[in-house]
Amino acid sequence: MAELIEGVNPTRMELLKLKTKVKLARKGHRLLKEKRDALIVEFFNILEEARGIRRRAERSLADAFIAMILAQSTLGVLKVREVSFAVKETHEVNTVTRSIMGVRVPVLEIEDENRTLMERGYSLSDTNYMVDEAAKKFEEALTAVVELAEVESSIRLLSQEIKVTKRRVNALENIVMPRLDATVKYIRMRLDEMERENFFKLKRIKASQERKEAEATA
Repeated sequence: MAELIEGVNPTRMELLKLKTKVKLARKGHRLLKEKRDALIVEFFNILEEARGIRRRAERSLADAFIAMILAQSTLGVLKVREVSFAVKETHEVNTVTRSIMGVRVPVLEIEDENRTLMERGYSLSDTNYMVDEAAKKFEEALTAVVELAEVESSIRLLSQEIKVTKRRVNALENIVMPRLDATVKYIRMRLDEMERENFFKLKRIKASQERKEAEATA
């Protein structure tokens, strides 16, 4: 049997309050279950999307490193390293947020996503098209990695919210609602007992009065 709520007096006023709480608990339980189910659907949709993004990011990084190796094969490792030092600072990544079922997830945006040859910062006179191709491939890889970071952050945040929502649903199902129902049942039982006691008391009082009246008129 579920535990009773402590400190509750078996009165009709308390019973009315508890009935209101039961209604609110059931409504909250229904809404939380709907939220949990919707979050799970969103989670698996994004998880499937993430698999494709992860594959693209891995291919993009592989293509970038192959392009770098080809550039090194023509200019030499030291020259390519020297060129890399001349490249301007990395792209800025701005973060905004959007809501998924009330969960704020990040949206990452890269500034200057596609640079021109002149914007990259290295000399064009002592490099070749393979260096340009490697730079382009790494820029593409950066975009893919940032996109992957965005979707994986969303997965992590949704997973956390699903766990919290599940705990709340379970708490309502296994603790709050059973206690409310048990306490309502207890108060109803006590009120019924008190009504029966009062009925018998009134019956005894009435019988006693009738006996006294009968004795007085005898």
